[in-house]
Amino acid sequence: MSTDQVDGCVAAMAVSPLSGRCAEVVERAEHACFGISPFNSYFSTARIRELAAWGLEWFERVDFFVPDAPSAYTFEALGYAPGKAAWKARRQGQYTRNKIITALDSLGQADADQRVLGWAELESNAAFGRLHEGGLRRYAEDADFRDACREATGWVLAGKLPAGQAPDEGQVEHAVRYFLAELPLFIDTPAIVDAGTSVFCYHQPPAVLRRLYGGELTWRPAAGQGFAVIAPTVRESKKQR
Repeated sequence: MSTDQVDGCVAAMAVSPLSGRCAEVVERAEHACFGISPFNSYFSTARIRELAAWGLEWFERVDFFVPDAPSAYTFEALGYAPGKAAWKARRQGQYTRNKIITALDSLGQADADQRVLGWAELESNAAFGRLHEGGLRRYAEDADFRDACREATGWVLAGKLPAGQAPDEGQVEHAVRYFLAELPLFIDTPAIVDAGTSVFCYHQPPAVLRRLYGGELTWRPAAGQGFAVIAPTVRESKKQR
């Protein structure tokens, strides 16, 4: 494992794969993709450093996915003008990217700026483009899949609205493009980053991902794709696998 650059102690992580196949992919420990939400205060620089240190300890390669530009869809659904929404998404996305690079630099990673997967990197990636187009097409043609995507989007929007207020149909339909932009990383990250297997790591997945990895939806993750809920626990001494 890539441990020579990680000093001292690393945060212990509670790792909960979403399925048996996900557990197998975690055990392979080839690649981890950490989802880092630009507008979530959970992802402080210290938290990102903890995740990075743990990832470098246990996996051969790590990357960090930042849904920067697609965040504008959520803000537009909340009433922001497109220009203002794009500006907010771009500014916060750059701030989040900088936090990741700072964390990786502190861990001695010379290629820190190459470990961030934002929209600029993904929109020129052929595998991502193919998967994204496939998701858009499936959303238009498959009612069950469409309902699942909209449910996930409603869950995200509900957390950004005043207590007791639910998003309307128009808001969900607009903001769902954010979820569809993320979806390729849940379906086939290995194809996007040229890895044999990959684990997408996040601390709080929407219910639709449990259905996705449970094989309940018509679109299913690639054989080498896994997902694990990752949460820091107590600190422990670094150890080798």
